[in-house]
Amino acid sequence: MKNINWSKLTSVLLAAVVVTGFATLAFASSGAGAQGGIPREKWMDLLWRTLNFAGLAVILIMALKKPIANGLGSRRQAIAEQFENLEDQKAEAERKYKEYEAKLSKIDQEVESIISSAVKQGEAEKERIIADANRAAGDIQRQAEMAIQHEVAEAKLLLRSEIAEQAILMAEELIKQNLQAADQNKLVEDYLDKVGAIQ
Repeated sequence: MKNINWSKLTSVLLAAVVVTGFATLAFASSGAGAQGGIPREKWMDLLWRTLNFAGLAVILIMALKKPIANGLGSRRQAIAEQFENLEDQKAEAERKYKEYEAKLSKIDQEVESIISSAVKQGEAEKERIIADANRAAGDIQRQAEMAIQHEVAEAKLLLRSEIAEQAILMAEELIKQNLQAADQNKLVEDYLDKVGAIQ
């Protein structure tokens, strides 16, 4: 808001009053009222009312120009401060908008990074689980093979033992069936000879 030029305003007002006063005096002095128009007294009353109004206006202007100017100045300063605050708020809002926009772009990158990392960790965990499963399966297979080998060895020993016992029984049976008294004497003598040779 531009500053009000009180001096110029007062001068214009006084000039208007003076021109009006002179015009009224000139009209009243010309005798126009005596020819059936407005009477001279009316014109003079109008002149005095105009002069009173002008004087009152000048007094009011002189008395109120400073408070009004101060009030208008304060109002102008307050409006300027409001504009300045609005400009600051606008700048702050734009700064925050750019900051959040940058964060959003970084968030997309961070989300992609987190997803990529999670996929890599999942693949590594999958490989670890498969390796553990293969190792456990190998251990189970080796333990089963060892158990089978042990069972086979025990079965072989048992079978050999049974075959040997059967062979001894069959041999004893054959010897009993075919051994004569002379053969028994011969066996006794051979045994005694072997004992004597050892002694």
